[in-house]
Amino acid sequence: MTKKSYSKKAQEKIGDVMHRFKEGKLKLSSGKKVTDRKQAIAIGISEAKDAGLKVPKPEKKP
Repeated sequence: MTKKSYSKKAQEKIGDVMHRFKEGKLKLSSGKKVTDRKQAIAIGISEAKDAGLKVPKPEKKP
């Protein structure tokens, strides 16, 4: 099985979102502050997908 990778631009996008999360500036659509690291990563991946960047599909669990 080969490991799939994110594009360089997608990595930068996710990194930018994580930077906003660490500064406490990342907010949900409802306006609440994001407090969970995994949620911040999910937001970053979602934003990268919306921007049309290369994001691999999640692995299927057996």
